[in-house]
Amino acid sequence: MKTYQTRLRSREVIADRTMAFHFEKPPGFNFKPGQAIDLILAAAEAGPGSPVARHTFSIVSAPFQDEIVIATRMRDSTFKHALQSLPIGATAGLEGPSGSLTLHSDRGRPAVLMGGGIGITPFISMLRHATREQLPQQFFLLYSNRRPEDAAFLAELNQLERKNQNFRLIATMTQVAKSERPWDGATGPIDEDRVRMACSNLSAPVFYLAGPPGMVEAMRQLLNEAGVEDEDIRSEEFFGY
Repeated sequence: MKTYQTRLRSREVIADRTMAFHFEKPPGFNFKPGQAIDLILAAAEAGPGSPVARHTFSIVSAPFQDEIVIATRMRDSTFKHALQSLPIGATAGLEGPSGSLTLHSDRGRPAVLMGGGIGITPFISMLRHATREQLPQQFFLLYSNRRPEDAAFLAELNQLERKNQNFRLIATMTQVAKSERPWDGATGPIDEDRVRMACSNLSAPVFYLAGPPGMVEAMRQLLNEAGVEDEDIRSEEFFGY
């Protein structure tokens, strides 16, 4: 894979302990919705003696946009600290694109996207692209978070649902009692009944899973138990996100 040089344009908080980072899109860098990059920080930026100066991130932005955006939970790691303190205008390396979590080409088959927490990132790129290109494909997103405060891009997803008649959002919260924000939507985990309800009228859907490894494995098992074959499931585990 080719390595490009980029610069940090801006950063913003998008959910509790979650930030998005906007980088310049290097000339000649092309990707498909759902793909990822390796972000490479110089040794001086990654921290003295840091064993890791790179991290893999799904691309949040869509191919038509003029920037590369990533989003991540801001956990207590050397790399995340270095990323958060990276000065605006600072350079970084960008390697990619990589990953095969991309949309299937048969537009007659619906796409059922199942994301937990920051696993939403590749699906934002897909849904922005689908809405911009007015794809005839049906999209269903099952999006699980603990609280509304933890749900990155939730407001944008609601907007995309209003703009795109082929997209339906089902957002659910598992710990809504701990929220300081009102929530009148679905509660509880993504379970077999919720999946069956969402997919009852769909013909030959393809399922996409993204999130922490435990969540992805649980969703895959749930789908298998519901009769979905492995060849109809595509997944991306977020290790150390």
